[in-house]
Amino acid sequence: MLLKTLNRLVSRITFIAKRKNRSLFPQPRNIALVLSSITLSFSLAAHAENQPSNDSGLSETGFKSYVAQLKKEAAEKGIDKTKLDLAFADITFRPTVVKSDKSQPEKKITLDDYLATRVPDWKVKQAVEQYNEHKVLLDEIAQKYGVQARFIVALWGNESNFGKIQGNFSVLSALASLAYEGHISVEALKGSWAGAMGQTQFMPISFLNYAVDYDGDGRKDIWGTKADVFASIANYLSSEGWDSEGTWGRQVILTKPVPFSGLAKSNMKPLAFWQQNGVKRYNGNELPKAEISASLIMPDGEQGRIYLVYNNFHTLMKWNRSSYSGVSVGYLSERIKRGY
Repeated sequence: MLLKTLNRLVSRITFIAKRKNRSLFPQPRNIALVLSSITLSFSLAAHAENQPSNDSGLSETGFKSYVAQLKKEAAEKGIDKTKLDLAFADITFRPTVVKSDKSQPEKKITLDDYLATRVPDWKVKQAVEQYNEHKVLLDEIAQKYGVQARFIVALWGNESNFGKIQGNFSVLSALASLAYEGHISVEALKGSWAGAMGQTQFMPISFLNYAVDYDGDGRKDIWGTKADVFASIANYLSSEGWDSEGTWGRQVILTKPVPFSGLAKSNMKPLAFWQQNGVKRYNGNELPKAEISASLIMPDGEQGRIYLVYNNFHTLMKWNRSSYSGVSVGYLSERIKRGY
C-alpha cells in the first residue's frame, strides 16, 4: 500500500511537471519540496499498516526506521542520492507535532468569535497600511492575474499576519512526524507544525502547482519576497476560477424560511430566486437586480450571521475548506476597500 501510494503521487507530480513543461527535479532545492509532498501523502496511507494502535508505540527508533523506508523508496524512484542525503540529513522525530495533531481544538466557537480574533481592528489597520505601501506592485499583479489586490492582501494577512507568522518547524521533519504518526534551501524550509509554508502558508503540493517566481531571480520565494508572495496568491486564485469582475458575497437577512442552504453547487441560484424566497440585504432593502448566482450559507444556523456568497467564495473554499475562514477573508477585503 505504501509503495502504491508513492507511485500515485510521483505520477501526479510528473504529470504536473510535464504539463508545465519543466523537468521533474530541475534544482537541488526542489527535492525538499517534492519529498515534503511525498511524505504528506503518507499521513493517511501509512497509518494503518505501519503504526501501533496507541501513542506508546511511537518512538525515535521506529521513526528512524520509517524514514529509512521512505528514503529507500524515493531512491528506487530515481531521485539522486546526493539530493536525498541533503534533504534527509536533519529530519528528526517531532513528538510535539504529533501532539499538536492530536490536540486540535474541539470547542465550538461562533463566527462572531472567529472574526473577533481573526479580523480585529489592529489587523484591519495593518492591512490598509500594507495595501497602500505595496499598491503599485499589488495593482500590477492584480492586473496580470485578474485578482483584486484587496483579496491578495486579505489572504496574506489571514494566513501569516502579513508575513510575520510563518512557523518555525522544519517542514520535512514536521510532515515526516505526522506521517509516522498516522525554492529555498533545506535549512530554511520552515513552516507550521502541519507543514504549511511561507507567507502564503502553502502546503507542498500547492507550492508545486501555484508558486510564482515573479521577480525573475530563479527562486519561488514565498518566504521572503513579497512579489513572489503576492503573485503566488493571485496565481492560486486565478487558476482555481476567480472572477475578476465579481466579489465574494454579502451579509443578508431572512424574512421567511428558505427552501435550502449550503455550498453544494446545486444550491447556487440567481439573486432573483433568493429575493422571491424572502432574502434581503442586511439593511432590509431588496437584493441587487443582477444576473448573479449565489449560495446561501448559515455557518452558525439561522440565529447567526447569514450570507449570500458568489463563485469567488467557492474559490476561497478551495484555499481553505472552512466557511469561517472564507468569510474572514471576504470581511477583511471589504474593510480594506473601505480604508479602515
